[in-house]
Amino acid sequence: MVDLFGDDGVALVFDGSFEGWLSAVFYAYEHRLIGRHITVVAKHDEIPHLFLTTLQVPTDEKKALRVLDKIRQILDLRQVIWAFLSEDATIYTHLLSVVVHQLNHPNKNVMQNYAHPDVLVVHQCIKKVGRERHRMQAFVRFECTDNDVYFAKVNPDFNVLPLIGDFFAKRFADQSWLIFDVVRGYGIFYDHTNPKAGVREVVDIDQRLLDDSSTIHGEKEPIYQRLWQAYFRHVTIKERINTKHHIAQMPRRYWQYLTEKKGFDYNHPARRNLE
Repeated sequence: MVDLFGDDGVALVFDGSFEGWLSAVFYAYEHRLIGRHITVVAKHDEIPHLFLTTLQVPTDEKKALRVLDKIRQILDLRQVIWAFLSEDATIYTHLLSVVVHQLNHPNKNVMQNYAHPDVLVVHQCIKKVGRERHRMQAFVRFECTDNDVYFAKVNPDFNVLPLIGDFFAKRFADQSWLIFDVVRGYGIFYDHTNPKAGVREVVDIDQRLLDDSSTIHGEKEPIYQRLWQAYFRHVTIKERINTKHHIAQMPRRYWQYLTEKKGFDYNHPARRNLE
């Protein structure tokens, strides 16, 4: 067999989707690349490498489904998806290595072997994503628009929108809402008048929501915001301000979309330490 890839390995570049990664896994086995130095790279992370043969792997739904079925049999699919959503540039390679390792050791649960370097990285990414998911569930702030859809902007470190939809669908089942990830350019939408449709992904939304959502607030939304901001101010006890604890529990990167922070007077002597 002629070696088309050289001795320095191959980089499999996929489109960044989970289906694309599954297709890359299939490609690695289909072309007998397992055992070589393989790097799996999302298109948006691709960096030209002088000593790697770069191959563009097209997304193939049929092949992706075959890999998905196999992963369900040998690994915890939830763990694989959560690690994938970390969007770490190296996680796609580590996940492939874990799949290969599990297939090579069918009688072991390789995910319990924290000493394995690939397994360790996967667990670390799962933990980070889980923590971000929990924070998103706590820090999302909705604004009622003039069409009675509750809207929220978020900017999570990881791609956690697919993991929080069910939580908000249960918690706000009697409301229509939209949570939009301003970095990744998509959101999740729930229509309470059509609950059977479930949580849907949306891309195109009214640009005014992103530029200045206050321009399409519902009639009572400004009142509710002022009430929430007043409550936040009055429950703050200056003698108990603990800046480090406050930031640890509510990191600064979330503040820009928190209603209570928008109305917080940081120039007040009792609150300057929170800046």
